[in-house]
Amino acid sequence: MNASLTDVFEAPHRATIEAFRRFVTEELEPLWYECGERTAEHVPQDIKRHVRRRSSELGFYGGEFAAHLGGRDLPLTAVAALRHAAGSSGCPLALFTLPGPEGPTPLLAHGTEEQQQRYLAPLVRAEKTRSLGLTEPGAGSDTFRLATRARRVGGDWVLNGHKIYLSNLDVVDILLVFASTTERGGPDGSAVFIVETDNSGLVVKQSFRAMYGEPLYEVLLDDVRLPCDAVLGGPEQAHLAVGHGMLTLPRGRVLTSADCNGLAEYALRLGIEHARTRRAFGRAIGTFQHVQEHLVASSTELQASKLLTLACTHQFDQQGEMLPESAAKAKITATGTLSRTVDRALQTLGGRAYMQGHPLEFLYRYARMMPIVGGTTEIQKVIAAHALGLGSSPAPAPASGPGDAESTSQLLQEATG
Repeated sequence: MNASLTDVFEAPHRATIEAFRRFVTEELEPLWYECGERTAEHVPQDIKRHVRRRSSELGFYGGEFAAHLGGRDLPLTAVAALRHAAGSSGCPLALFTLPGPEGPTPLLAHGTEEQQQRYLAPLVRAEKTRSLGLTEPGAGSDTFRLATRARRVGGDWVLNGHKIYLSNLDVVDILLVFASTTERGGPDGSAVFIVETDNSGLVVKQSFRAMYGEPLYEVLLDDVRLPCDAVLGGPEQAHLAVGHGMLTLPRGRVLTSADCNGLAEYALRLGIEHARTRRAFGRAIGTFQHVQEHLVASSTELQASKLLTLACTHQFDQQGEMLPESAAKAKITATGTLSRTVDRALQTLGGRAYMQGHPLEFLYRYARMMPIVGGTTEIQKVIAAHALGLGSSPAPAPASGPGDAESTSQLLQEATG
């Protein structure tokens, strides 16, 4: 019996997974060797664009989105399996075959039909890219208390504020900006605005380089003037956009978990291969119990993490929803598993993996990002604690109009568990 424990979840999507693996092996690995790079942090933008567009042509990039937008309506379990396969492949270009912070987002699926066709469809087809303007110097995970303000001026919106840690701003086409539309903020006093990056009021204050190589930007919004239809969902549904965005977070967290599990599998494979072939004191180092402990512990944690992740996606595919606390636990587990697996594999390889340019040295830095993106580990624990009846959820701000209280309160309750 050679089937893995995860086959029960992956078997229905085996053909898609195998097609993706062939794409990586037959097209991306030869291209990677031509690049002459050693890790993913130095891949040129034109290569990234080529990989995204080719992946879109084959139906992988943005495959989870609706067919009328250019996707394939792939179930979430298939998408998670693809993300795992990308990470476990060991080919750095595989990391760009599926949407990251530059790609299509379920948030835009809550836009008007015109917004979906104008902004989401080109992202699914990898023709355009985007970034997210959420985090502020004084507000990270507290989405409903933003200092960035949007006010009505005539028939337009005018945005003023300050955003930090924006990805890929040097190459993106649109920016999704979270802003308060009232002084009191709250779920019914916030909205998401679609800002094209050639807007003269968008000022890049400075840029940083993350420890895994990606550039991040700090941006000022200085009287950014937008037409009334630039608010996500349209003026009549603007107050629901942030709540809908919160509802997409569990989905994003389990896909982050799948990313982590795939990368952990690759790191574990490097450790096992080294333990089998490296000899010391007349025998393979894999025969030493301390080395075995590193690798067996990682293998066990990885199996558990992958099962938890796929159980979440399967529940979503079968029932159309996912418990926020389940997604939170999956992300806590997967990010911790990745960090520990990379650390143990690096310890197994010793000095050679410590050198810059080695895959494990890069993964050691990359793994440290994962407990932060998509909501920190601490926030995931708060979500899980609320599900246990511990602590209390923040009360939504007063509603601004008839019917708003019920809809925004329900969205907030569903998003936070």
